Amino acid sequence: MDNSTAREIRKEFFAYRNGIVADKLRKAGDPHPVIMGCLLVDVMSITSRVRQEINDDAHLQSLAQELWDDTNSRECRLAAPMLYPAPLMTLETALEWCKSVETAEVADNLCHKLLRNLPDADALFRQLIAQDQAMIKYTGYRLLLNLMLSGKVKASPSLKSIVETEAAQAQPQLTALLRDLLEEF
Repeated sequence: MDNSTAREIRKEFFAYRNGIVADKLRKAGDPHPVIMGCLLVDVMSITSRVRQEINDDAHLQSLAQELWDDTNSRECRLAAPMLYPAPLMTLETALEWCKSVETAEVADNLCHKLLRNLPDADALFRQLIAQDQAMIKYTGYRLLLNLMLSGKVKASPSLKSIVETEAAQAQPQLTALLRDLLEEF
C-alpha cells in the first residue's frame, strides 16, 4: 500500500492539534514522542471519513497496521483500532497489538473500538489477564469490562473470583479498573 493515505491522516492530526492537551499529556507521562493533543472525537471524525472514502477492508487493514506500527505517534495509535476491520483481525495479530500497548488511553481505545468486536474476544481477554506485564494485564481486564458491558460475557462466580484475586494484589494502575469490574458483578 502506498502510504499517502497515512500521510494525509497525519496532516489532519496536525490540523486538529491542541497544544494545551499535548502539554498535559506530556506532563502526565505519555511516552509518545509525537503528541498532537487531538481530542478523541477529532480522531474519530478523521477515521470515520477515511473509512467512508476507502470502503475496502484489505486497504483499511493495511492502513490501520501502518498507523499502529507508528509507535511514536499517540494519534496514530488511537486511529488504528478505529480503522482495522474486526472480521480481518486474527487472534495472533490482536495479541501482538496488545503486547505493544504503551498507555491506558491506547488500551482503552483499542478494547472499545476494536477488540470487543472480535469473534475471539473471550479467548483474547483470558490470555491477556494471564500475562505478567502490567499493561498487557490492564488491556485484558479492560477488554473483559467492555465485553461484560456489551453483554458478550456474562458475570460468573469464577470470573468474579479471578477479578477479586487480582484486586487483592493489583498494581495501582489496575485498581480502579478492577473496582469497576467488581461493580459489574
